[in-house]
Amino acid sequence: MHWELSDEQNLYADSLRDWLGTRSDSEQLRSWLEAGDERSFDDALAEEGWAGVGFDEARGGQGGGLLELALTARELGRAAAPSARWLARAVADTVLDGDLARAALEDGELSVATVRADRLPPTGAPVQVRDGAVSGEVPGVLAAGSATRFVVAAGHSAAEGHGLFVVDREAPGVQVRPRELLDRSRSAADVIFDNAPARPLDVSDTDSGWQRLADRAAVLVAADALGAAERMLEMTVEYSKQRKQFNKPIAAFQAVKHAAAQMLVTVESSYSITLLAAASSEEGTADAALHAAAAKAQVARHCAELADTALTVHGAIGYTWEYDLQFFYKRAKLDRVLFGSPEAWNERIASLLPLIPAAS
Repeated sequence: MHWELSDEQNLYADSLRDWLGTRSDSEQLRSWLEAGDERSFDDALAEEGWAGVGFDEARGGQGGGLLELALTARELGRAAAPSARWLARAVADTVLDGDLARAALEDGELSVATVRADRLPPTGAPVQVRDGAVSGEVPGVLAAGSATRFVVAAGHSAAEGHGLFVVDREAPGVQVRPRELLDRSRSAADVIFDNAPARPLDVSDTDSGWQRLADRAAVLVAADALGAAERMLEMTVEYSKQRKQFNKPIAAFQAVKHAAAQMLVTVESSYSITLLAAASSEEGTADAALHAAAAKAQVARHCAELADTALTVHGAIGYTWEYDLQFFYKRAKLDRVLFGSPEAWNERIASLLPLIPAAS
């Protein structure tokens, strides 16, 4: 099944693609990545109104839902744009109250969900709370280096359960230690709390909110991987028409044709899987969590494999800093493990499927 977008959704995606083509071309992208500057692009995204699309108007957004967020993630992936702040904002929105959500969209105050960026977000509490202060360490948190505050799942003990707490970046006892990523278009940092003052976040069901966060992360990372894969397919086809061996374009060779055809199959299937998962999660269908898990497990994995094919066709030039393919190759490889590996999400799929079929 090929997913069909509405005319308005197609217009939005095309408009954003055109804007990214002028504001995030490869020359500008290199200057941002070399400087480690993710804020300039994020500010431009907000100033032009793109950053609020997909967020509830009552929470300071432009309206729309997860499907619109997925379309944004797809275009950001196609452009390899510095999008750690945007993704962290979109993921954390599921557990923020109205005031924090509006601050994130209207004032640029980034609230980050303090979870490991290389793991499926857990429902447990890696941080302990005592007397209104939290202690613990969470490594590799997406966009933590530019966060204004952290949303933390913390508890007194496993037996007593846990809740969500907000910790200000500038509070005493908070340390942020940047990490280097091969994909410079995203950023992560270790966050250490040492008796840092925290205030409780009023969330009725912590586990449910954290699970929605995980499902949203799965859909948006899959959409990002899809965008990167689409761009790598375009670049590979174009390059195969230009590069010659034995006085003929390598596109004429059967092996290259087969490789390009398999890349196209990956892109087309990933497109439908990702948008189905986004729409399913947005509508809250019974299979929404299953669809989100399938999107992250399948799309991120196969798009990372597509990156290997693209690099094989290009040869060594594809991984040089001067050639754009390396941006998308690295992006797809990070997307494979961002917020959980395919293996972890396949385990989640297995846990969601009933062992015994329901009675008819």
